[in-house]
Amino acid sequence: MNPRSVGSTASTEVLVLVKTYPHPSESSREIVCTAGLTPEGRWVRLYPVDFRYRSRDKQYSKYQWIRVDTRPADPHRDGRKESRIPALDTLRLGPRLPAGSWAERRAVVELAGTHTMGELHRLYEVDRTSLGVVEPSEVVDLEYSPCSREWKPKWQRLFGQISLFGETQKPLRKVPYAFRYVFRCADCSSVYRRLITDWELGALFWKEVKRLGSEGDAARSVKHKFLEELCGEARNTRFFMGTHWPYNTWLVLGVFWPPRTP
Repeated sequence: MNPRSVGSTASTEVLVLVKTYPHPSESSREIVCTAGLTPEGRWVRLYPVDFRYRSRDKQYSKYQWIRVDTRPADPHRDGRKESRIPALDTLRLGPRLPAGSWAERRAVVELAGTHTMGELHRLYEVDRTSLGVVEPSEVVDLEYSPCSREWKPKWQRLFGQISLFGETQKPLRKVPYAFRYVFRCADCSSVYRRLITDWELGALFWKEVKRLGSEGDAARSVKHKFLEELCGEARNTRFFMGTHWPYNTWLVLGVFWPPRTP
């Protein structure tokens, strides 16, 4: 069944490729944007997902197959064509492609093809494509800069309140830096600067704060990992890109960094 069938509920199988850093939400406690590919290579965005509030048997990893009943998103609340609302109680975990299984992961990712940023912008104008894979011709830098370390007041008020679900909002630390990839694509000499929203980056930042004892040192360590290692010469790096509703700004949702092959 086509997971985008209008008005239909579909059992949808997805290989999870993207999990963004959690964001507070009044209606869903918090939101983690999840996206991945079906076995046929179609992008699906599962939104919203209050991931940290799910039981362990509903918490999936990146590169794990899942199956869940979904229905189309309300176009007035989320007009991105790949978005589906998941019935999280129906979610079932499948096999996970283990670390190092680059050939298996690549076989699925390559079903979606690769694009330049220019091509993604044009696809959005044609049919509102809002997810895709970009293969940069050059990763120039990873920039980071301080940003507000506190959530907006309306989000702060959620913490400590009893929610409609009968429990208080779980603490959620805001990463006090904004990280952006600076890169070029083959069809454009100008550089792109795109914000990174990957949960793995945020988790690494807090892990390094604990290890190094300094937020500045942690930010430098994150830069080293996401630039020197994930985008090194030995890697055929690609970015999982997606738009932020309703502004349709393209963001780096995750990084695919298999070894470069001959």
